[in-house]
Amino acid sequence: MMTVNEVSKLTGVSVRTLQYYDRIGLLRPAKYSEAGYRLYNDDQLEKLQQILLFKALEFPLKDIADIVNSTDFDKTKALEQQIELLTLKKEHIENLIMLAKGMKARGVRKLNFTAFDTKKLDDYYKRAKDQWKKTPQYEEFSKKSAKWTKDDENTLMESLMQIFVKFGQLKDLDPACKVVQDQVKAYQIFITNNMYNCTNECIYPFTGEWGYI
Repeated sequence: MMTVNEVSKLTGVSVRTLQYYDRIGLLRPAKYSEAGYRLYNDDQLEKLQQILLFKALEFPLKDIADIVNSTDFDKTKALEQQIELLTLKKEHIENLIMLAKGMKARGVRKLNFTAFDTKKLDDYYKRAKDQWKKTPQYEEFSKKSAKWTKDDENTLMESLMQIFVKFGQLKDLDPACKVVQDQVKAYQIFITNNMYNCTNECIYPFTGEWGYI
């Protein structure tokens, strides 16, 4: 077992970030010591590696949580797709480096925008994400949304925007204060009523670090 400080030193992930991952249900410790300290075993470290790979690929924390916490998460398949995505990303960066070197050698007036094309990477990214979207929440949302009409979608989006406007009005308040927490709770209820059963674990990654429910 390793303490949170030991994991932080080993991985370079800050203690605060590890605490946040625990709080949102992204990476729970194996157990807590009698003194209440987080303790991690090899399974948690392996999961952290997966999380960091997804982060390197710029996946939002909400998507990462949906993927790694899915009951049918296939580590081997995910790793294969991560390798492919990282390879495509490497290829894209190498093209940008070649472009920059060419501009330096020939002058910046040599216009060439092909190196900025990310379509290949974006297409694979989308296909990979679609394959990972098999969480119970996603399936419940798919069933509910399949019955929506265009008017239903517009009404839902208008209501959702009103919630976001309210959040914007509260952005300068302490996230832990009752007013903000009441709004987070209202958001959670809205998602549960209209999209899927939104547990506390679901609301954290979706709302960001200020979702303290």
